[in-house]
Amino acid sequence: MDDKTITLVQESFAKVEPIKATAAELFYSDLFAAAPEVRPLFKGNMNEQGMKLMGTLAVVVNGLHTLDQIVPAAQALAIRHVDYGVQPEHYDKVGASLIRTLEQGLGPDFTSDVRAAWIEAYGTLSSVMKQAAYPKEALQ
Repeated sequence: MDDKTITLVQESFAKVEPIKATAAELFYSDLFAAAPEVRPLFKGNMNEQGMKLMGTLAVVVNGLHTLDQIVPAAQALAIRHVDYGVQPEHYDKVGASLIRTLEQGLGPDFTSDVRAAWIEAYGTLSSVMKQAAYPKEALQ
């Protein structure tokens, strides 16, 4: 990712921070509507889950300039998610819900450049996570 991509992601996420509870609610509502098969994977309090999601996103977004430092944590998270029943195809569904959530939450600030930056950032990270969690599938 180049500096422009990282800057677009970080600046747009800064606008999400003040509405993080609403953004988390929008995200899970969208995800469960688009991919109802993932709903059973979430067993805890969804408000707490939403805050965890937003906290994780903040760490990742703020660490995009130092991917070598955040990738190991993302890989470990992906490996833990296998035990919860997460499948490789869920990553694309989560990514699509993330993009729709950002579009809805940011409104006109979610420009085509911002969209492209988020797609690139999410694609980079989800690829690393899937390779760590599903190494056999990554070889195919």
